[in-house]
Amino acid sequence: MNADAILIYPPEVPIWVDPDRLSGVPCFKGTRVPIESLFTNLESGLSIEEYIDCFPEVTTEQVAAVLKYAYDSTLQPVA
Repeated sequence: MNADAILIYPPEVPIWVDPDRLSGVPCFKGTRVPIESLFTNLESGLSIEEYIDCFPEVTTEQVAAVLKYAYDSTLQPVA
């Protein structure tokens, strides 16, 4: 990982943002696969297994952690 990478997610969430990779688009940690591609493909009807087949550098565990983070972030009550 680039020492200048900007980390804006909790350490357990496998997302990184690095201005030197894809213009800073959030990607799965250690890859150049944008997080947005997961949601776009799931919305199109692809299963998680099919997504992993299309992007083999992304693991099932990474997908599960990103979906959990999105779920938890969306359902947190506003204080």
